[in-house]
Amino acid sequence: PRILVIEDEAPIRDEVLDWLTFEGYDVIFAVNGKLGLKAIQEQMPHLVLCDIAMPEMDGLQVLTAVRSDSAMSAIPFIFLTASADRVSIHKGLDMGADDYITKPFTHAAVLNAVTAHLK
Repeated sequence: PRILVIEDEAPIRDEVLDWLTFEGYDVIFAVNGKLGLKAIQEQMPHLVLCDIAMPEMDGLQVLTAVRSDSAMSAIPFIFLTASADRVSIHKGLDMGADDYITKPFTHAAVLNAVTAHLK
């Protein structure tokens, strides 16, 4: 399966890319929401892992665009974010995120969520 990681912080992005590549996934990435949305439209990944606070277009805007387009709306979408308060978590899930993982996160938390949502 192809997974798109949308994350503007290179150390975090690289770590997640390494984990997923090691597990055998076909991994692509984008450094901001605008490029991430373009990658979703062009690559049609099987799952998206996305930060919320990013330049150009934030993760909530990406999720809104994905959920409003019938060609992309069924793609599992997981937030990986530092926005860990209850209001942010509920907002992300209410907007249609399939899962919400807060930073700092573990290798196991990311892989468990990816595995569960690819089934």
